[in-house]
Amino acid sequence: MSHTSNYLRCLDREIHYTEWGAAQADVVIAWHGLARTGRDMDDIAAHLSTRWRVICPDTIGRGLSQWSPDPGAEYCLDFYVRLAESLLDQLGVRQCLWLGTSMGGAIGLRGAAGRLRGRIGRLVLNDMGPEIAASAVERIRTYAGSPASFATVGELEQYFRTIYAPYGWLSDAQWRRLTETSVRRLPDGRVTPHYDPQMVRQFIDHPADYDQWPQWDSLDIPVLCLRGEHSDLLEAPVAEQMRQRGPRATVVTVPGCGHAPALNVPAQFAWVDDFLTTP
Repeated sequence: MSHTSNYLRCLDREIHYTEWGAAQADVVIAWHGLARTGRDMDDIAAHLSTRWRVICPDTIGRGLSQWSPDPGAEYCLDFYVRLAESLLDQLGVRQCLWLGTSMGGAIGLRGAAGRLRGRIGRLVLNDMGPEIAASAVERIRTYAGSPASFATVGELEQYFRTIYAPYGWLSDAQWRRLTETSVRRLPDGRVTPHYDPQMVRQFIDHPADYDQWPQWDSLDIPVLCLRGEHSDLLEAPVAEQMRQRGPRATVVTVPGCGHAPALNVPAQFAWVDDFLTTP
């Protein structure tokens, strides 16, 4: 299944998204993680597009979306939810299902408990919860806030294979696509990941952004949590609380993965399929 590449102005910011599937079908919003792009969702979007219309945005400051002129104010969950609301409104989407990896899951949780309450019917959190480990945040800040640069795209791919090893198994072709869809060239000719390093200001200017137990406890929709078996971000005791509190999530442990499963293999497709289609 092919996709289209599209742009909309949301809150006066240009947002890029890819769209898969039939325009008249029910909608799945598939939102990527912190330092990634919507193209990370290609595999699961292609799979889901036989049944759903799948929208995969690039968050402001990532991929082909505009970088924020006001990083301290706009790189935060509340602004991302407002962008999502504008995107849905302009696309004429009144109801949707939400699949979010890491930060994309946190945006879905914030939206479902707030501005998008009643519009998100089901929520899939890919290795994200209402509480995340401080040590993992520091690890992510370290590499994402000062992105490495390389002379060649091949070197960048090797770097991605190292830092994203916790994603689990990816084919050589998938690693190559991940690299080619998240690369930008610097003025000196070197290549670096395709995002604004200032997006880590979220952790400085909004230090409690990912503390979302009140939002979690307010949810009244079905939630599926896919937790990487070796995740250092979503700790097992937090996942267990997610089973017992609020919407009482269905929690699935994904073997052979850390933070976060790549959503690129049949077993992961099946968990999402079953959850989205079960009455």
